[in-house]
This record gives sequence, C-alpha cells and structure tokens, in this order.
Amino acid sequence: MLKTPIGRLRATGLIEGVSYLVLLGIAMPLKYLAGMPMAVKVVGWIHGGLFVLFCLALAHVWRSAGWSIWRAAGVFVASLIPFGTFAIDGRLRREDEATKPAPARLA
Repeated sequence: MLKTPIGRLRATGLIEGVSYLVLLGIAMPLKYLAGMPMAVKVVGWIHGGLFVLFCLALAHVWRSAGWSIWRAAGVFVASLIPFGTFAIDGRLRREDEATKPAPARLA
C-alpha cells in the first residue's frame, strides 16, 4: 500500500479519517458533555497534522498521477465529510491496482 503515491494517499486518508471520527465521536462529546476541553485540543492537533499530511499526499498524487484539478478537488471535498475518506478508498484502491505493473513471470 505504501509503495505508490496513491497507496500513500489511501493510507494517510484512512488514518486521517479515523482521527476525524475520534474528534467528532469521542473528543467533542467529552468536551461538551463531560467538561473536558483538553480532549478536543489534543485530538484536534493530531487530526490537524494528519490532515496536512493528507493534503500533501493528495498534492503529490495530483502531480504524479496526472489527475485533473476536479479529480483532486473531489477527493479533497470527500476528506471534509465524515466517512468520506473511507468512501473513496475503494475507488483509489482499484486505480492503484490498475496502475501497478504486472508481476514478472519466470520462463
């Protein structure tokens, strides 16, 4: 998965997606229901860093894979929606597998 730019984008997207769900599903309720604002601060910083890594990976794929600006923008918008990175992962996986060279055959 980490050997190709799209594979790295997928891995970063999955980790970033989990951090987003933790932020929304655990840290926010802890802040507002249990009076623990530090949960959002810590998880928010982690998520923010992962989101920046995702954006860098997306920019790399956009340039190296020859994606159109609209394709890259669609993936970016999906990353803003909860479960969005999980929803686009299957399509990215298929594209990644289609661009990998076939394994060498022994004669």
